[in-house]
Amino acid sequence: MPTSTRLQATEVLVRIFNGDTRPKPAIEATAAALDRRDRAFLMEIVYGVLRYRDALDWILGHFLKKQSSLGMMTINNLRTALYQLYFMRVPERAVVNEAVEVEKSFGRKDRNGQPSLVNAVLRNVVRQKDRFLMPFIGEHQDSPASDIALNTSHPRWLIRHWLKRFGEEETRLLAEANNKRPPFTIRTNTLRITRDALIDHLLREGISAAPTRYAPEGITLDEQVSYEDLSGAAGLFAVQDEASQLITCLLNPLPGERILDACAAPGGKTTHIAQMMRNEGEIVAVERDFTRMARLIENINTLGLTSISPMNADANELGDAETFDRILLDAPCSATGVIRRNPDVKYRYKAADMLQFKDKQLHLLKTVSRLLKKEGRLVYAVCSTEPEEGEQVIEEFLKTDSEFRIIDADTPLLKEFLSGGRMRTFPHRHNMDGFFGAALCRRD
Repeated sequence: MPTSTRLQATEVLVRIFNGDTRPKPAIEATAAALDRRDRAFLMEIVYGVLRYRDALDWILGHFLKKQSSLGMMTINNLRTALYQLYFMRVPERAVVNEAVEVEKSFGRKDRNGQPSLVNAVLRNVVRQKDRFLMPFIGEHQDSPASDIALNTSHPRWLIRHWLKRFGEEETRLLAEANNKRPPFTIRTNTLRITRDALIDHLLREGISAAPTRYAPEGITLDEQVSYEDLSGAAGLFAVQDEASQLITCLLNPLPGERILDACAAPGGKTTHIAQMMRNEGEIVAVERDFTRMARLIENINTLGLTSISPMNADANELGDAETFDRILLDAPCSATGVIRRNPDVKYRYKAADMLQFKDKQLHLLKTVSRLLKKEGRLVYAVCSTEPEEGEQVIEEFLKTDSEFRIIDADTPLLKEFLSGGRMRTFPHRHNMDGFFGAALCRRD
């Protein structure tokens, strides 16, 4: 691959770790002009470094005395090189030479490049590579938390949380599952085509496609398929993970109802609700972020849906009239359930942040619950593995608002995921994103 692609990967990583952007938009903006092969290479490096950043830094720590003193470009250049050495089939000489060229390239622009240091460090790594083979064994690795955290590049606080809940074996499986490529899952637009017919269409286009195990409208595609490959099926599908589709099944919307989607963008669940309603009724899709609202409207138009009314507003400020038959609150959260798709999540939050999310989620739930009709159904959902954002939010809500109770969902396909009316999915158990969901109604 050309030096420019490696340089672009390094620049993308710098932007992500500086908090300027997220992986998907950063890659889309950078890779627009790349051919298919270079784009795949860029994505492999960026997502690979994000998945294994802490392990790569641990290796570098044996060859650098003052890693923290390096500039962001240099440290991420070294990370990309180490990822290629340890996880990709790239010749060692090529990795070292290209990393030096990358260092020279940005060094000419800001004079902060250190090609000699990069060359020396990587040559030492190559010579001593056999000292550091997975599973890595840390010098002070005296607990399962330290071991799993190092080898899967997860924060120790999160691993400790999981060890208490799941035990060592399942914690390791969950952390390892988070570092695997997620399935490419789409949802059939059943207003235009059946799932079987869409699968046949994709197969005729040479795209490997199979029905999902649980979601009745879902299709799993080959990992190598790109959005461009699906251009011939535009309007016939939406990209949506199977767990996300099941949340809409928990809501179980019916034709002719008036429904609120309180945090709607980018619109996967919103458009799924419209499909289940046969595009009959009204869905008020609320989104406070103007940029995300544009994405929501684009997805609605692509699928040809007319029952959705987008509203650029804050769900906290919607009033208190009981006007909706059903409400979906897919609340903002830590996104620990979608680490497979967004590995940068691992480095963005601390344990204390879970309680802050909980407070905000509880406030949102109390606010939107006032908009539910007496016979209505409210579904609270988060793409989080953590009980602080799931079970604990529901428990606190029910303690302070005795008017509500949990509904035992009557949808057979959800039985495997339900316990006490609370729905849970996990990457390592179900090969889908980690979601929590609970359906609520007013007491009789």
